[in-house]
Amino acid sequence: MADEQGLSGDEPELLGDEPAAVGAGAAAGAEALFAAAAAGGSALGAPEFRPLAGESAAGEGAGIDLLLDVALEVSVELGRTRMTIGELLALRPGSVIELDKLAGEPADILVNGTRIARGEVVVVDEKFGVRVLEIVSPAKRLATMG
Repeated sequence: MADEQGLSGDEPELLGDEPAAVGAGAAAGAEALFAAAAAGGSALGAPEFRPLAGESAAGEGAGIDLLLDVALEVSVELGRTRMTIGELLALRPGSVIELDKLAGEPADILVNGTRIARGEVVVVDEKFGVRVLEIVSPAKRLATMG
């Protein structure tokens, strides 16, 4: 039969279950784990982690410096509104969309969609800019994510 399947004859045939010796050893090991778990103990010890090569145990130099060149999307929101599909389809050049904020009210500064500050819109060298007036506290940011 080994020749029919292209085997050299040295490999064990694994057409059904595993060989009895391997299956019995695996079953005994599994039974020991289940028995230890049922008794409230653990057959496995707590894992031990070693520092990576070239890294000190305290992780010195691995702080925020690793993230300083990560790009984030920063946007400024002047206001919002809700429109029906009919109102949206009726928009033409020259249409005015009324927003929920008053003129002169601070705009929201968002980083990756999360408000982190508020500021006033200014013009700098014929481009729009925002002067930061208030930074949102971390507690308020976390509350809005919740």
